[in-house]
Amino acid sequence: MRQATVERKTKETRITATVNLDGTGTYDVSTGIGFLDHMLEQLSRHSLIDITVKADGDLHIDYHHTTEDSGIALGEAVTRALGDRRGITRYGSAIIPMDETCTRVSLDASNRPYLVWKVHFTRDKLGTMDTELFKEWFQAFAQAAGLTLHVENMYGENNHHIVESCFKALARALRQAVTIDPRAEAAVPSTKGVLGGTL
Repeated sequence: MRQATVERKTKETRITATVNLDGTGTYDVSTGIGFLDHMLEQLSRHSLIDITVKADGDLHIDYHHTTEDSGIALGEAVTRALGDRRGITRYGSAIIPMDETCTRVSLDASNRPYLVWKVHFTRDKLGTMDTELFKEWFQAFAQAAGLTLHVENMYGENNHHIVESCFKALARALRQAVTIDPRAEAAVPSTKGVLGGTL
């Protein structure tokens, strides 16, 4: 089973993240940020990756450190579980509608992290969470998980729907990318023989 646990401790946060890439989409998430918990639960359910995240952060300051560090810890758990990435499909994409909203995510589990973020909000907050922090989470996750990640909200009006469609699209694209390709189970999906580094 492709599983990993990461413990991240700083002066700002203490986070434990566990993933099972070959799970069923079960989750146990507690970050202290209700909306972020809801999004990570969506990520688990729709990727079929079992996710446990426990975070204790400096929420009395703001939500930035806990949001960013949860992305880092979860991304590090994913990259550890992937190992040398042998046999994975590597690429994934999804277009997710949610009522009036539609979002597209494309990713390459290349171990060459990069984020393209084309998402705009018309509200500063969702619940008590600053909407600007969603980009911070995606950036941290992409960097730590070794993903080239393109997120584009093509259209939408409701900010809750926009964010949720981003997480669900990430989930479905990630589910494709980390799935073992039965035609190439023993091969690293690159002509270089390794993933990461230069082209």
